[in-house]
Amino acid sequence: MHMADALLSAEVGGIVAVVGAGAIGYSASKLKRAKNIDRLIPLMGVMGAFVFAGQMLNFTIPGTGSSGHIGGGLLLSALLGPYAALITIASILVVQCLFFADGGLLALGCNIFNMGVIPAFIAYPLIYKPLVSRSVNVRRLSIASFIAVVVGLQLGAFGVVLETSASRIAELPLVAFVLLMQPIHLAIGVGEGLATAAVLSFIYGSRPELIFASLDNKEVNIPVRGVVVALAVAAVLMAGGLSLVASQYPDGLEWAIERSTGGSDIEVAGPVHSLVANVQAKSAFMPDYDSKFAGIVGGLITLVLATSAGLVIARLARWHKKV
Repeated sequence: MHMADALLSAEVGGIVAVVGAGAIGYSASKLKRAKNIDRLIPLMGVMGAFVFAGQMLNFTIPGTGSSGHIGGGLLLSALLGPYAALITIASILVVQCLFFADGGLLALGCNIFNMGVIPAFIAYPLIYKPLVSRSVNVRRLSIASFIAVVVGLQLGAFGVVLETSASRIAELPLVAFVLLMQPIHLAIGVGEGLATAAVLSFIYGSRPELIFASLDNKEVNIPVRGVVVALAVAAVLMAGGLSLVASQYPDGLEWAIERSTGGSDIEVAGPVHSLVANVQAKSAFMPDYDSKFAGIVGGLITLVLATSAGLVIARLARWHKKV
């Protein structure tokens, strides 16, 4: 569901980017006060790499000629809390945009909002957390994560429609676009919901304290090395192996655009679009993941970026305490 720049006007892209930046700044300020920030930092890095790899595993939607992949926003929120989750998903999207030309640079703010802000600040606190907090067990955890993922993805898909419509530069029939975007992302949401439920159930079975710590915003007082290692191994296997056999069908957004326009490409010429396209062309050293090592490289860069973001925030927190 990574938006391309051709769908957005400079005004809409800029406004949503400001909103996304504000949400990231707010998350960083809240994270500075978190008691468990030191424990969160390695999890932010490895979970960032894990979700990066997971997003490369496009799965086919039967009977549609389309495919989908996980967004990861709800999964990150359930394990890290919403503030660390948003910073981690933003790190993933920045890496994908700048180094792999996956999602437009002008559209980066929209992608952060649709794939990060919505699951972290709407689906997680309003759906997942109330359902799970009543009585945590594997069944409730699975149901809550499944419903939250599906609803969050529906809201994110509708966000794409609204942002595209407000831009008024892509000639997409609004009604047709909505009627294609929502059902295909409902199907994708089912796939992601099942995957998210499986991962959270596994972690709950091995380290339930991580689930409770996120729900209660408390410090994790157990070793997290085992979980970090398991997630790191899974990320390497997905990025270095399974991603090579991922579905080649267009994702839900590309599929909806093709069906709405009859298969014609959407291109926009303008000074802002040309500028960001040139910047992205120079920074993207593996456009469209055109290397069998792209998943490994991207996962490592994401791990470094998300970990570095956590370390900077932790250092700022210590500096403020001294002051």
